[in-house]
Amino acid sequence: MGRAAVFDVDGTLVDTNHLHVTTWWEAFRQAGHRVSMHAIHRSVGLGSEDLIAHLLGRRNRDEVDLLVSAHTALYGTFFDRLPPLKDAGRLLRRLDQDGWNVVLATSAGGRELSALRQAIAADDAIAATASADDVEAGKPSPEPVEHALELAGVPPEAAVFVGDTVWDMQAGTRAGVTCIGLLSGGIPKADLREAGARAIYRDPSHLLAMLADSPLAPDT
Repeated sequence: MGRAAVFDVDGTLVDTNHLHVTTWWEAFRQAGHRVSMHAIHRSVGLGSEDLIAHLLGRRNRDEVDLLVSAHTALYGTFFDRLPPLKDAGRLLRRLDQDGWNVVLATSAGGRELSALRQAIAADDAIAATASADDVEAGKPSPEPVEHALELAGVPPEAAVFVGDTVWDMQAGTRAGVTCIGLLSGGIPKADLREAGARAIYRDPSHLLAMLADSPLAPDT
């Protein structure tokens, strides 16, 4: 039976969470909303519409579209220089070499997903991607992780999900997979553990260094 290593992308493999905070803050400001950066940071990892609803309450379709378009335009100015987290690509390649099916599960889609994959620069190690374009509900719904498992062709007990937010841990737990939390997105260790993380590491580089003793160990 195969096994799958499923990865969130923003804040997990690419150092983009605070770019999202800044660009969402500006999108809200342009629309006349005062939203704290702290509140936005704790909402990163949700899909765009869910993030807006979480921070502002349900809005009409026109306002949602306006906010999403503003954020997309602002964030898009960084597409050519999104910074990968240290050893992100090396980690994915190592897992691929160890026999894991590496699958991305992200709320990004379209040009944004392409820019993120370019930043990671490890397409040769990525077997499949479950993006926002493929599912109806984003995290913390288990649907993105479940779709990733379908793409990998493995049951939950043969998969590990790596993410950096509470929403990631909740989605993975609801999908029945083992969850690893990374601190690289800025969410406290206690919050990730409470949401379901079985193991926690600083970033991809730390996870790579500790791989032999992690849920992603070669002989797991």
